[in-house]
Amino acid sequence: MAEAAKKHKVSEPTIYAWRKHFGQLEAADVKRLKALELEISRLKKLLAERDLDIEILKEINTKKW
Repeated sequence: MAEAAKKHKVSEPTIYAWRKHFGQLEAADVKRLKALELEISRLKKLLAERDLDIEILKEINTKKW
């Protein structure tokens, strides 16, 4: 459990609570959960790219031409 908690940046008691609450997931639920995790990952990458673009534009804007 410690590894899962560290991976998802939550406490071990939270993992146990999730297991208790969501432990009986159906196959369709698991597929949906995996799809949502992939979507979250994709959105995090887009957000990081956007933040980088903003920083680059700020840097360009502050330079005197």
